[in-house]
Amino acid sequence: MKYILILLLCIMTLDAKEISDEKLKQLIGRMLVVGFDESSVTKESQIVKDIVRYDLLGVILFDKFYNDRDKTKNISSPEQLKKLTTQLQSFSKKPLLISVDQEGGRVARLKEADGFEAFLSAKEVSKLSKDDAKKSYDRLSKMLNTNGINCNFAPVVDLALNPQNKVIVGLERSYGADTNKVSEYAGIFMDSLREHNVISVIKHFPGHGSSLDDSHQGFVDVTRTWDKKELEPYRKLIEANKVDMIMTAHIFHRFLDLKLPATLSYKINTKLLREKLGYKGVIISDDLQMAAITKHYSLEDTILYSINAGVDVLLFANQLASNTPEELVETIFHLVKYGDISVERIMDSVERIEKLNIK
Repeated sequence: MKYILILLLCIMTLDAKEISDEKLKQLIGRMLVVGFDESSVTKESQIVKDIVRYDLLGVILFDKFYNDRDKTKNISSPEQLKKLTTQLQSFSKKPLLISVDQEGGRVARLKEADGFEAFLSAKEVSKLSKDDAKKSYDRLSKMLNTNGINCNFAPVVDLALNPQNKVIVGLERSYGADTNKVSEYAGIFMDSLREHNVISVIKHFPGHGSSLDDSHQGFVDVTRTWDKKELEPYRKLIEANKVDMIMTAHIFHRFLDLKLPATLSYKINTKLLREKLGYKGVIISDDLQMAAITKHYSLEDTILYSINAGVDVLLFANQLASNTPEELVETIFHLVKYGDISVERIMDSVERIEKLNIK
């Protein structure tokens, strides 16, 4: 790790023209988490070739295809999953970030029907004692670790402020409307994940619980519904030094940024999250193939805005659309070569990423 940080500092002093194209593309690859379609891989699999070629940071796994819930994508049983994650790690030069959404309740990629233990939703967990919540999350975290998952896109720290909210409140993904309770139970989940060598990702900054619409489907404006107390769980958990990663929301708030949604906003990711709330860790985008982004921005603009906004890791789940790692790396590469994104900006992200304790 010390050698990597020294190398990064040396590279940061160089101009883009002084870094080989191959090295620059590998540095860019460290900023990508992507989805792929297979439930088993070999050295000939395209995702493996991309991991090796671009030094990809990680992958995201799903049980089913988004548009065909009867078709297996990456996860079908504990035995199959353990074999897949072992295969993926064996081909990566560095520990690979293997991620899922395993919140509990209806948001679970490791499902009871496929032989995994079922867990309660955040709403139901919030009714448990703190001791019972810890026991439940310890079992969930152990299950992830046992099956080779080292990153969980959880917990949700959105506040249940809007009863009509379908994507958070309706799916019981929130611990409630009280900032202290949300912070407390999310912290219990995060502690369990960390104890089992699984990186946690709190979401969706700056708060999705007051929204009326679903960013999977299109534009989401929270200007009239958002409350500044939605920032409180982030502030509390950052101050408690529990946060590994924070995921952005594709929501729009005209008083936080007059033009851009949160994921693409420098004002929200850098000025608010980093400077005002004091967050120094990794920021990861929500899936950049969601309609809230793709209906309004080109791939090039999405990448340009998000990286310059301060996002460190770009998530392309390849469930709602399809973008190859080659396409993504080449797009970022040319933006750097044209001077639209600086090498220093890339290196800032890579330095934060390399400090993640990926095991």
